[in-house]
Amino acid sequence: MSLFDGKRLPVSTFKIDVDRMRRGWYSDKYFANIVTVLAALSERGYQFSGANSELEKSGVAVHEIPTGDVRVEMQYFTRRSPQSVVVGVDKVLAILKECTGYFDAGGEWVSTYDKLEVEAVQDGFLASYSGDPRRITPVIKIRGRYRDFAMLETPTLGALTRGSRVATNVYEVQVAAGGKQVLFFPARFDAHEVQAADGYAYHIAVELYNRTHDSAVLSAVSTDEQGDWWGGAGGGTVAHSAIACFLGDTAETVLQFASVLPPEAHRIALVDFNNDCIGDSLASMKAMFKRYMELEDAGNHVEARKYVLYGVRPDTGSNLVDKSLEPLGDKKLDRGVNARLVFKLRREIDRAYETWQIPFTWLERAKEYCRNVKITVTGGFTPKKIRDFEENNVPADVYGVGSYLFSNSSENGTNNDFTADVVRVEIDGVWHDLHKVGRLPCDNPALELVDWEAL
Repeated sequence: MSLFDGKRLPVSTFKIDVDRMRRGWYSDKYFANIVTVLAALSERGYQFSGANSELEKSGVAVHEIPTGDVRVEMQYFTRRSPQSVVVGVDKVLAILKECTGYFDAGGEWVSTYDKLEVEAVQDGFLASYSGDPRRITPVIKIRGRYRDFAMLETPTLGALTRGSRVATNVYEVQVAAGGKQVLFFPARFDAHEVQAADGYAYHIAVELYNRTHDSAVLSAVSTDEQGDWWGGAGGGTVAHSAIACFLGDTAETVLQFASVLPPEAHRIALVDFNNDCIGDSLASMKAMFKRYMELEDAGNHVEARKYVLYGVRPDTGSNLVDKSLEPLGDKKLDRGVNARLVFKLRREIDRAYETWQIPFTWLERAKEYCRNVKITVTGGFTPKKIRDFEENNVPADVYGVGSYLFSNSSENGTNNDFTADVVRVEIDGVWHDLHKVGRLPCDNPALELVDWEAL
């Protein structure tokens, strides 16, 4: 399956806890309560005995409506302004297919998903929101007997909110970074159970960016689980704790990493362990190039590939000033991974070969080796910080972003919540508008009728 080709993730992808979800284990209790009430009213043959003046003025026989079996139209929409990258739709459809229905008097499950009429956008749809809940962009519409799917409102909204929050945050970061790669580094900031969904949301956002900006940015996640739904695999090099195992010797850590891992694994030196990004970058480059040159001279070209340094990664804490910088008395200019540090790092990397004792015949290759070393910056990066870097032409090649990608609020302060509203009811085969004051049924030409058999 390729993204944006009209196909959806199969139901089996999501490993849904079907039995407990059908019983309301994951649902706010008031949904379980209304299902109980509506089922009991249906059993006793109750017909509506209240009043609705508007419907009655239209000649609708409201007192003949079997409330327990009422069919409704529900629409889902985002409330993130100005827009949201919608992800979680396929999971919602899987939940609806597996868990729409009811338990009969004998306790047996009766599935009724095939009696629902559902329209939905594709994951990756860019939904706008002006802030006016009367003018929204619905991303899912469900028509069916309400009590059959009422229990699913909580988990379906949760699937949309979580997936879309991560995807929208990633998209905003990717737009700020332009065509540069953004590494997905937030796994440590949440429970492991959400990694597959989060990694999928990230990948959808990257692919959406590629499609809307005519780009070819590659997705890069840090765990295998984050790539599970889309066929990706985790990547990475070394952690600070690994350098501690080598007694703080960054260059030796990278050398031994390079000697063991296959050539296709990027060699990226993590260079802030000793708060000396310049010194440890240069030491790592020198050690790696020396071994690379020895193997090339010996004709062992395959082994030599292991010692090509792909990049360096400064990850200086926001409370520290790298020892290579003279403090200016401004936290933004002094601390953490800042523009001054990256400019200096690039300059020193590019001319590192000038201090190496190497044969003249290796001079041009050494120069190229140095200039090919990329700088991956991590540590507190948000769209604003990335935009600042890009607007000032700071020579960062790759951005690693972590906790911001789980943030529940966008930079303009709006949250990423989704809402589901009943907006119409069916009476005698005719659909009538009926909704909370301030909400209206809306249309979206991107909605597609769901083919249950294709899931």
